[in-house]
Parts: sequence; C-alpha cells; structure tokens
Amino acid sequence: MEKKDLIERINNLRKEKNAIILAHYYQDADIQNIADYVGDSLALAQWATKTTADIIVLCGVHFMGETAKILSPTKKVLIPDVDASCSLAESCPADEFEKFTKSYPDHTVVSYVNTTAAVKALTDIVVTSTNAKHVIDSLPQDEKIIFGPDKNLGDYINKQTGRNMLLWDGACHVHEQFSLEKILELQADHPDALLLAHPECRKYILEIADHVGSTSSIIKFATESDNNKFIVATEAGILHQMRMDNPDKEFIPAPPEDSTCACNDCFYMKMNTLEKLYLCLKNETPEIVVDEELRVKAVRPIEKMLEISAKHGL
Repeated sequence: MEKKDLIERINNLRKEKNAIILAHYYQDADIQNIADYVGDSLALAQWATKTTADIIVLCGVHFMGETAKILSPTKKVLIPDVDASCSLAESCPADEFEKFTKSYPDHTVVSYVNTTAAVKALTDIVVTSTNAKHVIDSLPQDEKIIFGPDKNLGDYINKQTGRNMLLWDGACHVHEQFSLEKILELQADHPDALLLAHPECRKYILEIADHVGSTSSIIKFATESDNNKFIVATEAGILHQMRMDNPDKEFIPAPPEDSTCACNDCFYMKMNTLEKLYLCLKNETPEIVVDEELRVKAVRPIEKMLEISAKHGL
C-alpha cells in the first residue's frame, strides 16, 4: 500500500475509533509526522494520564506501552509491534532484580522508566532521564538508594548529586556503542560543533560533551543555543525533530563503534512502521495487557515520579 493511502486510512481509523497516537522521538520520521504527540518517556507517560481517547496507540517500545496501560487501565493500549522490546529493560530481569533488592532491604529502590511492569512493581520511585536528578535530590541526603537498571545514567546522577547509589549493571546497547575515537574525529573535522549527549552514554562520552540531557533536553538546548552546528550522541531518530525545529542548523549523528553506518539506530524502535500502525488500529491488536495486581503495584512508583516532576515543573 502506498504511503499516502496508509496515512489516509490511519487518519480515518483514529477518528472513527477515538484513538490517539503517541510516538517517541526515536521513531521513524513517518511515525513522528503522523503522531498526535511526540515526546520523551516522561511526556508520553503524562499524556497517557491526560487523554480522553478510548484507544492509545503507543509507537515506541513495549515498556512504554505497559506504562501507558498502568496509568490508563480503562483504556485500550495498543503497540504496532509487540516484539519491539528494549535492550535496557532486557538487561534487568524482574526475578534477578528482586533478589538484588532483597539483599539490601534498607535501600530505597529507584528504577529508570526503561523497565518492565514487573520491575516497576519492585520499585519505590520510577524516574526518567529528564527528572532523575530532581527525584534523587528530593530524597534525604543520607538515604541509601539502589538505582537500576542503567549504570551509566546512575553513575552520572551520582556525580551530579554527590550520592553513592548502588547501581544495577545494565545498559542500553545503542548508547553503549558510541565510538569515542570517531566522535573525536568528528570534533576535529567540525571544531565549531557542540557535542550533545544522552546520560545513558558511557562516562568518557559524557565527560567531553558540551551538554548532557534527556531527549527533550537535547532538543531544547539545540533550539535555544546560538550555535549552529551540533554532534548528537543519542538514537538517530531524534534528528528528525531537531531538524524540523531548527531548519537552519546542522545536526551530525555520532557514529557507533565497529560499523560503517554514520548513525546509531535502535533496532527495536525502528520495528514500528506505518503499515504496522495501520494494521494495529484496524485490528486493535497487539494489545498491551497488564495483570491488575501487578498494575496496582507498578502504578505507585510512577505516580510518585509524576508528583515530584509536577513540583519541579517538569
């Protein structure tokens, strides 16, 4: 089916079924363009609580669909490809994480949103890269904290807050793969470019970055900056929004290691397509289902996060 026809059918179906399409910044440009709202994990979670739609189509990865369902249990939540997982979430199996947390019963458990519903249910407070520092700063200075699953984000937040959180050994395969050597070469070729990096990157990337922040923070920084050229060390899908917001500025994707590709894509994020989105709306499947007992446990740490975020105006 031609793209034009797919777009028309998707638009008709979402009106007919009172559906809203939410997309993450890492989705393909076609998905971002057709979405009702494009944002980072925090923004998508917030939109899931606000929408009056009967159906939420979450164009992202599986844990994002789960988060939407946890927050909106009476709504039907769909995801275009049920196999769109997340390497970071996969690095933290719930059974292993539970054993780990039980070994430190006096610790508050803070989990990154990039986790399954089962891990969220074992958590005291959920965080995103946007609000992680604010959440940790809101806790008493002497509070013992477990942070999982992203060790790079946890290490960065430790340095930002002066904490000594106990870190789970997990990571995102996309952000782990950025090549320091290739980035340094890019900086040499483009001395007027600023390096923007996501805190899921390795420490040696963050140490040379001009700005470290979440996807929304990276976009905001580039838009407000007087600089006209940027090297971007996060999943390459973000470049679409950055270029739309700043058509007169140049954005160069940071390359991964051991690859001839000039950019770094998340295989899982790119599993969603316009055709899958159309079939998803047409057939109302794959549907995200979360056991109610599990949902009740998982919603509390998310609501705690949203409460703290609201206090900080995030």
